[in-house]
Amino acid sequence: MYAIVEIAGKQYKITEGASINVDKLGDGKKEVTIDKILLLVTDKEVKIGNPTVSGVTITAQADSKEVKGPKVVVFKWKRRKGYRKKQGHRHKFTKLKINKIEVK
Repeated sequence: MYAIVEIAGKQYKITEGASINVDKLGDGKKEVTIDKILLLVTDKEVKIGNPTVSGVTITAQADSKEVKGPKVVVFKWKRRKGYRKKQGHRHKFTKLKINKIEVK
C-alpha cells in the first residue's frame, strides 16, 4: 500500500516505514498527522481524491534535528567588467518517518 500526499505544497510518494525529507516544518512537533492525501493505492482498490481522499489519516514521526541538503553554489559574473559574486546555501529539511497509513 502506498499514497501520494501533499506536504508544504510538494507531492511525495510514501509507504509505511519509509523515511522522507520534506521542506523544514516550522513547528517543533514530534508527531505529525498528514491529511492531504491525493491518491491511495491498496491491494484491493485505488482511491483518487477530488481533491483529497477522505477517511484516510497518515501519522509520521518527525526527527528532532534538522537535516541539511547538499551545498548549492551560486556564481554570478559579467564578462570584461571584473564583476564576480559567489554565494551559496544549504537547504534545510525535516526528516519524517512514516508510522502508519490508516484507512477508516
